[in-house]
Amino acid sequence: MAEVVDLICYPVKGCAGLSLSDAPLTAAGLAHDRTFMVTDGNGVYRTQRRHPRLALIRPVVSADGAGLRLDADGTAVHIEVTTSAPRRRVDLFGASFEGIDQGDEAAGWLTEVLGTPSRLVRVPPEHDRIADGWTPGPSGYADSSAVHLLSRASLALLDRRMAEQGGQPLPMSRFRPNVVVDGTDWAAEPHAEDRVRRVRIGGAELGWAKLAVRCAVTLVDQETGERRGKEPLRTLARYRRALGGGVVFGTKFSVLRPGELSVGDEVVVDGWDAAER
Repeated sequence: MAEVVDLICYPVKGCAGLSLSDAPLTAAGLAHDRTFMVTDGNGVYRTQRRHPRLALIRPVVSADGAGLRLDADGTAVHIEVTTSAPRRRVDLFGASFEGIDQGDEAAGWLTEVLGTPSRLVRVPPEHDRIADGWTPGPSGYADSSAVHLLSRASLALLDRRMAEQGGQPLPMSRFRPNVVVDGTDWAAEPHAEDRVRRVRIGGAELGWAKLAVRCAVTLVDQETGERRGKEPLRTLARYRRALGGGVVFGTKFSVLRPGELSVGDEVVVDGWDAAER
């Protein structure tokens, strides 16, 4: 049986994740996932690609989303989340959206931690972004589709490949998935998630959107906020090159039916890529 072995939510894009035992899955992904985003003064997104210290910021969001706490470097800031402040334009990978600025206290704290002028914005309730892919779907401030799923078998294969070159294994956190699966049957085969087209978990259903193209964020040690070496991209380039360029590892899904997810839920595949299965 394939089952969920971890659920991770990232309330603030680019910042540390929260490992959960249970989580509501909304139409736009795990509740509160990538609901907030750090920007520069002009509203342009910040990610670990250029600001790896984002990994040191550990967010905790209240169940109702009305409160947010950010911790880093022994300091913290508590934010009463507003959804009624004026909207401002934000840039995410060159696309224009709106964000709700969360005020000067949050901005000042982030500026101090990151060492560069920064602000915090929230997705507006009327946010209507649809991420593209084989199955398009709603998404907050995620890079693309709402849910990133990865199997332990895929990471184990990568670790073996790196070991052949004298490298060390990497933690799952380097790849920042939302849903980690493991088990027997299909989940024991590395990269079987690439071929899944429809899948049920708990009361929810997901539709395959695209493969996850990996970037320099995978080079960032999520515990120290520092970029380290050339792995895993160097090894992935040897066996996981994408047809359109770059390397792929893990799979993005859109939400077809919201529901409640829990660690231990069975992961049932209802549809496979017909060309592969």
